[in-house]
Amino acid sequence: MTKPLVKINNLSKRFPKSNGFALNNINLEICTGAITGLVGPDGAGKSTLIRMIASLLLPTSGNVTVNEFDSAKEAHKIQSIISYMPQKFGLYEDLTVIENLNLYADLKNITGNEKESQFKRLLKFTDLERFTSRLAGDLSGGMKQKLGLACCLIKTPQLLLLDEPSVGVDPISRRELWTMVKELVNDEMGVIWGTAYLDEAEKCDDVLLLNEGNLLFQGKPDKLYERVKNRTFQIQNIEGSNRKVLTTALTNSKVIDGIIQGRSVRIVTREESVFPSTQEIDSGLDSRIVKVAPRFEDAFIDILGGGPGGISLLSEEMLNIPEYKEDIINVNCLTKAFGDFIAANNICFSVKQGEIFGLLGPNGAGKSTVFKMMCGLLKPTNGTADIAGYDLRTAPGEARSKLGYMAQKFSLYDNLNVQQNLNFFAGIYGLSGRKKHKKIEQMIKIFDLKQYLETSAGDLPLGFKQRLALSCAVMHNPPVLFLDEPTSGVDPITRREFWVHINGLVQKGVTVVITTHFMDEAEYCDRMGLIYQGNLIAIGSSDELKNSVRSEILPDPTLEDAFIELIKAENLQRQALK
Repeated sequence: MTKPLVKINNLSKRFPKSNGFALNNINLEICTGAITGLVGPDGAGKSTLIRMIASLLLPTSGNVTVNEFDSAKEAHKIQSIISYMPQKFGLYEDLTVIENLNLYADLKNITGNEKESQFKRLLKFTDLERFTSRLAGDLSGGMKQKLGLACCLIKTPQLLLLDEPSVGVDPISRRELWTMVKELVNDEMGVIWGTAYLDEAEKCDDVLLLNEGNLLFQGKPDKLYERVKNRTFQIQNIEGSNRKVLTTALTNSKVIDGIIQGRSVRIVTREESVFPSTQEIDSGLDSRIVKVAPRFEDAFIDILGGGPGGISLLSEEMLNIPEYKEDIINVNCLTKAFGDFIAANNICFSVKQGEIFGLLGPNGAGKSTVFKMMCGLLKPTNGTADIAGYDLRTAPGEARSKLGYMAQKFSLYDNLNVQQNLNFFAGIYGLSGRKKHKKIEQMIKIFDLKQYLETSAGDLPLGFKQRLALSCAVMHNPPVLFLDEPTSGVDPITRREFWVHINGLVQKGVTVVITTHFMDEAEYCDRMGLIYQGNLIAIGSSDELKNSVRSEILPDPTLEDAFIELIKAENLQRQALK
């Protein structure tokens, strides 16, 4: 029998020097026996709400109780019955897996036989038994999150607070993490799961949707679908560029949102059953517009007022890239060994101008290693890579001048403010004088950075960090753009804004290579390569990869399904060869 666990009454939070409320008059109730999803755009108040439930922040007004304990008066009692995994979980990277578990056991006063049995259970539960002597800093992203979860569960809590635990984690690890948490929930325990992945929100028992500190929705995920009933469609059999069709659709008054799905385009219309004609969006004589089932993300975008549109001011300001007759990127048998460990093994592929090529793979598969070799940041053990005709071994300076690079762990200088970062990167890329000043002013205007010019990059909201990083990467008008997990952790609105710019740049002739764990984002790629344990095991378009795993069991596979099934097949093949 489930029971109320968290009660929040007229809760508001306002931080000093803030213009508005981080949380504004929130009223809600959370019960045991359920996973409650907490979703919303960047800055919506998700982390603030979680920290207030954990008694780490005091209310400005209103109150929070957890199991009848008041967060302002009985913080120590609340903290004795909860476990909290923040966005940047506090693992000690210079300690091993077992040393981290020992530390958290000591903090929770778990000793003797209880500690031994808990360790045995948690290591089996998280599949970390083989890695107890490995340093936490050497674990993959997914394994770090599993260890973080294990540390949270040293003492079984009544309430488990997870603040975006799956950010930067590959689809396989995300599914495993989700399965583990689902197994934990019972009538005596509840979970609050903050997430930027809306496919995760669909799996939750209940959902809380926050925006600008206000609670816009509380209830079952499927209740939100009613908002977009008969308003979700897919444009199929597109002739020509699906990017142009998406851009045209997003500028049509009947459409409030749209994304690319393989060769097709998915749209959400403003009104029920009222959609643009194929002539209006110039999708070709043989194209058709087909009604499809709504998703949580469709309703999420709708309740927030729609997506960012289809016009990229960035691409409008960028110059057209000169035409390259040959493949603009050639990767030939790239191999990287660290001692006896082969991080990348004989990787070969090429990319045409104006193409978006994705590098996919689980955490630790070797994507970033390949990426860094392609950017000239890591010297290959064997093999070559050339960019726009320049070999990175013999002409590294010329090759690097042809590319813009946005790193996985944010390539800006946190201790410099926004203006200083813009000045620094403009200088690195050879801009000076009036040209430099004009380009910086363009970037400030395009990405709405004026309000943050004196703010340190490390203190920026995540969405604005990504905007600044992209502006620094493109200000020299590069023909090739390398993006290493550029939208990790950002909300769907910010992600759409980012892809509006990328699509616009590609239509100007820019070539993009991107790594991502977000499969809806990978749908924007023209082709992608799946890397697993250092090897390129599959290459093709989104539709080709999905078709390769289609079966009676998976008649309509998603790209995430394809990702997982291709890796399963590779493992089976390797086992058969042993």
